[in-house]
Amino acid sequence: MADFMNTDYSNNTGGNYDAVPAGNYEMIINNAKEDATKNGAETLQIDLLVRNDLDKVTDLAETNAKFHNRHIFMDNWKRKATNQYDLDGFQYILQAAKVPEGTPLHTVDDFIKLIVGVPVRVFVKQEENTYNGETSTVNRVAPWNFEVTKFPQVQHTFKDKKNAPTPQPTTSSTGNNSDPFASTGNAPVVDDSDLPF
Repeated sequence: MADFMNTDYSNNTGGNYDAVPAGNYEMIINNAKEDATKNGAETLQIDLLVRNDLDKVTDLAETNAKFHNRHIFMDNWKRKATNQYDLDGFQYILQAAKVPEGTPLHTVDDFIKLIVGVPVRVFVKQEENTYNGETSTVNRVAPWNFEVTKFPQVQHTFKDKKNAPTPQPTTSSTGNNSDPFASTGNAPVVDDSDLPF
């Protein structure tokens, strides 16, 4: 019987999980999910992924080019007094994701579906965090530090393509698809009788 494998650690590079430097990063909202601590504190955690398709952009030489594919997690904790999320903070994220004004959201899942897979520009800062007597530098992202991306054409290559996020099409407040070229039903976008030839 052949061996399954032999141990070989020569290619293990180790992970660098130090905080990335403060600055503006072009990101993809890779995932978002609700979670809770053992003590019952609830959060909506947003996984931001530094885009790897902008390495040659001069303004991003010290951010995206050096730290592409890094994940930065942002927690949005429910307020203890109200047991609700800070919905005002969510508005900044929705605006950066270019969700049309007036779009109704009935659940947190509606919010998640609208933002996952969307490119955004985010200012990431560094802060000192003390836990169990140990202080470390961590990254923080505030909701008001989200902006519309400067690079809407995404060519990011995901390491795990089968689990790559898929942005959901947004709709306007009237319910129409935001794609102006989308056909309705089976009717053609342009009728042949409209053509001059």
